Amino acid sequence: MTKIVKQSARALLFDEHRRLVFIKRTRPGREPYWVSVGGGLEPEDADTEAALRREVFEEVGGRIDRVRQILLVTDDLPGGVGLQHIFVARLVSMDPGRRTGAEFTEPGRGTYEVVAVPATHDALAGIRLLPPRLAEFAQENLHGLIALVYRDDEAPRQDGTP
Repeated sequence: MTKIVKQSARALLFDEHRRLVFIKRTRPGREPYWVSVGGGLEPEDADTEAALRREVFEEVGGRIDRVRQILLVTDDLPGGVGLQHIFVARLVSMDPGRRTGAEFTEPGRGTYEVVAVPATHDALAGIRLLPPRLAEFAQENLHGLIALVYRDDEAPRQDGTP
């Protein structure tokens, strides 16, 4: 039997303008890359969705709704397997000034910039989103992901049309 040695919860977050909100990671000596908001499960988390909600608040000072798990990414790790529970959600509020965590105060870890990227195939192709499996999934399912989060009458489109 394979042992689960690490679990995380991450989300493709859509803001009120139907943009995707990511963290752009810039680390000394490395090419920048983008990651979805999220992180590891903690013992006090009731479940993966609770972990995701905590991580969204810690990383972007945000609150989410319309949360749905859409993908499970597995990683071979020493001693077992890592599970990345990937969700899609609507970001209903965000205040990056309320972020918390050591990653924001330790200069050697690089920068964690909150960025909004248009939810288009071209925009996604123009960033290095990790892990690659998530980037592929987002490209392949972009329109369906938007449909899970928004009704047509709710938010302006990228091009400004109603």
